Amino acid sequence: MIEIPKKYEERIVAHGEREYPYECVGFMYGLRENGTVRVREVLEIDNHATENKRRRFQVLPMDYLKAERYAEEHELELIGVYHSHPDHPARPSEHDRVQAMPVFSYVIVSIKEGKGADITSWRLDDTHEFQAEELQIENE
Repeated sequence: MIEIPKKYEERIVAHGEREYPYECVGFMYGLRENGTVRVREVLEIDNHATENKRRRFQVLPMDYLKAERYAEEHELELIGVYHSHPDHPARPSEHDRVQAMPVFSYVIVSIKEGKGADITSWRLDDTHEFQAEELQIENE
């Protein structure tokens, strides 16, 4: 399960709405406790995709290095990646699956006609297939 405080869910959705009709992307930081991932920070990053930003995002290796440094400095873990699906469901694509890493949660926000519509979370299983991850939005 992944728990996301309402303020971070709102930031993820707002990022997706702002970048519409292109995909947005960002990192999630937090802690893992007793099988639950708890988000404690989100950080927007640039989508470096050079083709079809409406259906793809790209994170550069340099972004991951900066993300790991940020996590260490703030005593958090890099726990996942979020991105938007403009005018598509909040379900991972085959491209998402191929690019995914098994240790991360992948939060996807569907943006319909410029407005946030749905938000889901996914993790890879042992066969490198996405499985839905229970997502709980916490009111603070």
